[in-house]
Amino acid sequence: MLDAFAKVVAQADARGEYVSGSQIDALSAMVADGNKRLDTVNRITSNSSTIVADAARALFAEQPQLIAPGGNAYTNRRMAACLRDMEIILRYVTYAIFTGDASVLDDRCLNGLRETYLALGTPGSSVANGVQKMKDAAIAIANDPNGVTRGDCSSLMAEVAGYFDRAAQAVA
Repeated sequence: MLDAFAKVVAQADARGEYVSGSQIDALSAMVADGNKRLDTVNRITSNSSTIVADAARALFAEQPQLIAPGGNAYTNRRMAACLRDMEIILRYVTYAIFTGDASVLDDRCLNGLRETYLALGTPGSSVANGVQKMKDAAIAIANDPNGVTRGDCSSLMAEVAGYFDRAAQAVA
């Protein structure tokens, strides 16, 4: 896993060039927005249990067959596994937000996840729906302007949405 700085240096080194002015400007902007990024990660992390529980509750209200006898989240053990998986996906999304890089999300969470769910008979579309519900809740919490660093967060919120969308697409 490379952070944004190491990735820029590695790319420049591979080309045998200096880091360009535009790359330095992009990294400078990232540092300037660092407090907003940390506020976002902190808010999502602090509310992770609520995000997961509310997303699961909404998912099961829309798709009650999942918790009915024979459903993929029927029995306490299966429900716990479902909640655990949602929590893991959310945790890796926060890692991606923190680093500004999706590689940790891809490498340690999403690679092979669809195949695992297929092998278990878990409907990927339901998992993707749950991820989208987590996305909506996380963005609402992270985008609340009260008590965080002021400034335009639209770019960061688009990035956050992109990580959730990436996770949803990986399991669908």
